[in-house]
Amino acid sequence: MPPLTTRAAALLATGTLALFAGCAGPDPARTAASAGPATTRPVVSRPAGPPGLPGMPPVQDPKDIYAADRPNALSPVVRGFPSRVYVPNTNSDTVSVIDPATYKVIETIPVGRQPQHVVPSWDLKTLWVNNNRGHTLTPINPATGAAGKPVDVHDPYNLYFTPNGRYAVVMASLDRELVFRDPHTMKIKKTEPVTCAGVNHADFSADGRYFVVSCEFSGELLKVDTERMRVVGQQKLPFEGAMPQDVKISPDGTTFYIADMMAHGVWVLDGKKFTTPRLMPTGNGAHGLYVSRDSREMYISNRGEGSISIFDFTQNKLTKKWRLPNGGSPDMGGVSADGKVLWLSGRYNAEVYAIDTRTGQQLARIPVGGGPHGLAVYPQPGRYSLGHTGVFR
Repeated sequence: MPPLTTRAAALLATGTLALFAGCAGPDPARTAASAGPATTRPVVSRPAGPPGLPGMPPVQDPKDIYAADRPNALSPVVRGFPSRVYVPNTNSDTVSVIDPATYKVIETIPVGRQPQHVVPSWDLKTLWVNNNRGHTLTPINPATGAAGKPVDVHDPYNLYFTPNGRYAVVMASLDRELVFRDPHTMKIKKTEPVTCAGVNHADFSADGRYFVVSCEFSGELLKVDTERMRVVGQQKLPFEGAMPQDVKISPDGTTFYIADMMAHGVWVLDGKKFTTPRLMPTGNGAHGLYVSRDSREMYISNRGEGSISIFDFTQNKLTKKWRLPNGGSPDMGGVSADGKVLWLSGRYNAEVYAIDTRTGQQLARIPVGGGPHGLAVYPQPGRYSLGHTGVFR
């Protein structure tokens, strides 16, 4: 099979890259990559230091890092913003804007080529549309809904922010880089090359000192030192053909969960030790991970079977599964500010799902553009954003 870079160039030429790159489906080069010898870097230990990353807002509750995300606990920064759902349509090069009160699309915003995610900035003031193949970020003002002038950023598949707000971290999937940038101007501060293929999702430790990254096309995980901006650990997942996706840390900060669309479940990882994780089966095409407003449960979208699995953190087990009527392809999204609705994009059905978090019933199925992906519900509770479709603390 051709190497990943050759394949990506061919797909780019035919305009079909959106169906394959980043959360889209199996990558032919991945099989060859996974067949090679496992590459493991030792985890580098650090001397004991301050309790958190310098400059990071103090953790409100050591037992619950999501304590600031309670229902309707909006920051003064966002309190006046209209409630909207922003849906990047990868195949249509647009963002559909939904009014959650009416379940209707009220505006369609043209953006760059192949928008993948809509990402709230660390300071909560801007929504960044990641135009992956257009090599730009389009800023949207969430107070007015107006799009601003695009900023040149190469290969912005996904976007995160360090917990102290010092850097934006671009997941440059095809470039095989983690690019640390100024969070406002997006000028490059440091580039960290990686040896895995398809960096795409991440989450930060409770103290902010490291983050775990999933590598979709080579089935690997990275551990990255936040302050030094360096990869300090790397491991291959123990499943042939693994394709890790979304990453989420537990409320108590001890465990990372990584959805895997080919292993059809969620990997359970001790982030501090970074030892081999165990697989918890959830459903076909496990993809997105979202924590409830009371920090008790995690919603897991199973894109391949049109379902959502519910994991109870206290019981440490799966307790329920909700199935979408008439199927669907639930992908990425977020939880409403009041915690009552789970919003998910229907990646292969050109639609968005609104799901009641109390009953699991579908409230609405809303037509949008082609290839809807990393939608953002905004505003949401929290003091600051770590990026992706809205990871708040």
